[in-house]
Amino acid sequence: MAREMVAPTKSNLIRVKERLATAVEGYDLLNQKREILVMELMRTVERVKLLERDLDRRMATAYPTLKRMLVVVGRDRADRLGRGVRYRYDLREKREMIAGMDLPSLEVRLPEPELKYSPANSFAECDETMLEFFELLKLLTETAAVRTVAWRLAREVRKTQRRVNALEKLVIPTARETKVYIEASLEERERESFFTSKLLKRKAGKG
Repeated sequence: MAREMVAPTKSNLIRVKERLATAVEGYDLLNQKREILVMELMRTVERVKLLERDLDRRMATAYPTLKRMLVVVGRDRADRLGRGVRYRYDLREKREMIAGMDLPSLEVRLPEPELKYSPANSFAECDETMLEFFELLKLLTETAAVRTVAWRLAREVRKTQRRVNALEKLVIPTARETKVYIEASLEERERESFFTSKLLKRKAGKG
């Protein structure tokens, strides 16, 4: 394992020990954060799966309803009726607090469904189709919002994982190796100093 190219001095040893303690503490915190994020991501992915299942069920009823309406009303008449239908949707960003993080998501406010054409031109199939697709739109927007959160969480998990790996495989081992090297060098220097001192005293005594 590589070590830092520093002089084996006591001041450098103090700095390396402080850096190692900080790195170990940071690793523990980031590891905890990663575990929390992974759990939150798993919960969010499960929500996405449930919403997608509901979405499939709604699509399985909405599109056959549309086909029935086109058969009863006719494509040209349905097209004329559809041109007069206009709804205003309020799409905005909202913030969600997850695992202590402020994550961006989506919020869509849908209007209440209402009759947009003359009762004389009304067909039960038209009303049914409109309600089906309103419910489908609600599910689509909710799914998009939850998917956005899942994507942000996954990105944060990857970022945290990279930091954990850097600390675990590079920063901490390098600091430990440097600490061992400096301590060994200082001990060797102390031993040499001790023996040199004894040797000088012995020579001085003989003199």
